[in-house]
Amino acid sequence: MRDQTDLRFISQLTRNTFAIILAGGRGSRLKQLTDFRSKPAVPFAGKFRIIDFTLSNCVNSGIRKIGVATQYKAHSLIRHVQRGWSFLDGRFGEFIQLLPAQQQIDETQWYQGTADAVYQNLNFLRHNSPRHILIVAGDHIYKMDYGRMLAFHARHHADMSVACIDVPIAEAREFGVMNVDDEGRVIDFVEKPASPPPMPGNPGRALASMGVYIFNADFLYEQLGRDALTRGSSRDFGKDIIPHIVPRYRVFAHRFADSCVGSDHQQPYWRDVGTIDAYWEANMEMTKVTPDLNLYDREWPIWTYQEQLPPAKFVFDDEDRRGMAVDSMVSGGSIISGATVKRSLLFSSVNVHSWARVEDSVILPNVDIGRHAVIRRCVIDKNVRIPEGLCIGLDPEEDRKRFFVSPGGVTLVTAEMLGQGAAAPTT
Repeated sequence: MRDQTDLRFISQLTRNTFAIILAGGRGSRLKQLTDFRSKPAVPFAGKFRIIDFTLSNCVNSGIRKIGVATQYKAHSLIRHVQRGWSFLDGRFGEFIQLLPAQQQIDETQWYQGTADAVYQNLNFLRHNSPRHILIVAGDHIYKMDYGRMLAFHARHHADMSVACIDVPIAEAREFGVMNVDDEGRVIDFVEKPASPPPMPGNPGRALASMGVYIFNADFLYEQLGRDALTRGSSRDFGKDIIPHIVPRYRVFAHRFADSCVGSDHQQPYWRDVGTIDAYWEANMEMTKVTPDLNLYDREWPIWTYQEQLPPAKFVFDDEDRRGMAVDSMVSGGSIISGATVKRSLLFSSVNVHSWARVEDSVILPNVDIGRHAVIRRCVIDKNVRIPEGLCIGLDPEEDRKRFFVSPGGVTLVTAEMLGQGAAAPTT
């Protein structure tokens, strides 16, 4: 256990840190699931949005000055943050400020990259006079104490620190990959390399960036200003900023295992739910007896906007018409009426009518599943009405005629696919 001196040290660091959450990405690999919402706004785990995990990490870590940079189809994300994250008290210098792309630096362009999203908000950052700036993606699922990473950053007298995980070498092509020396100092950084460099002494794995960065504030301002004047820059941290500063300044790799919260497993929990298969699998993990991610942890809760709804309800107990859910999570406002739900995750206000079957599926809010329908290995988007007797997930070839079927055999169903497009804007 950390002593009180150490805790006070961390609390001083977090109090003087400003967090910027980059939440403007579309997440095109989630296909039609992001047609009307950005990836951070996608519902996850029965009652949350993806961005809730990053926001909760900030608040639980003691970082209470937070900016959320938005861009792509941000309406539902903005509405969610306004409804669910307005509890911070501005009288104590605590806030969550939405930072939509406003062409503040260049009136002809929106955010051009991750670094540009921060650069365009420099005046706002300077106004709050932080000593450190935490920059983090808003589209990953994990629990992390950023205070521990800040302490690591301060103790190493770093100009910048990068949170990292070790991943199989075959998966490292999708990440920024680091080489480090014995002290943990980054000596090389390559963004999404075709041939990722392996970890020293472990040729099967590579050290990958999580997209979580800590900068000394003045140093960040200097580097963003330099990059803005650099011709040909894509204005991106991974492609431009980090490769430039690694050979010139003190950049350190912080191991996620040292700041991961609530994971008793050998591999700390971190998920990029960027594809339909990854999204489905991560939600399905929540229905296990002991999931790798603990949502019931009161010491590190995940905060969110929660609509006031009645409890879930299960009705009818006839031999051939029994309302039941097994190995599943069912959220408030849902009614299982003489239907069977197995190994599935149901968000709020889902109605499953008599003699229907739902198996191995993720059902987003306000879905209505008609009588005798069968849903198997599906992701059903918000506001969909499944007609009586419709079977989805049993015949992939037939499903492809109307729906999206992932490489892993998961069927995505949206309101538009069923000719119910009028419901789509409610995201």
